Amino acid sequence: MWDFLTFDTFITKYILMFFYYLFAITIPIIMYIFRKKFFEQFQFIENIQKKYKVYLLIIFIFMIICGEICLRIFFEILIGYFDMHDYLQQIVSKKYS
Repeated sequence: MWDFLTFDTFITKYILMFFYYLFAITIPIIMYIFRKKFFEQFQFIENIQKKYKVYLLIIFIFMIICGEICLRIFFEILIGYFDMHDYLQQIVSKKYS
């Protein structure tokens, strides 16, 4: 408990994991809910053939997947940074003890 109160131990890893899962679950749900409104902004979508609508849907899904991968990479980098700090603290404490 003392390490937590003196900021010797970071709680950031757990907070970052919480926010990653929050974003990873809510972003696709929000995108699914607002997809119709998004497509209504473009008038030409009503006039295109069905196969092109399928292509647009595939591109839309691909964008969601790429966004999720980028989100995961971003949070892994942040978590790795804070883990590195903890590992360096452990190395220093072993060296000087």
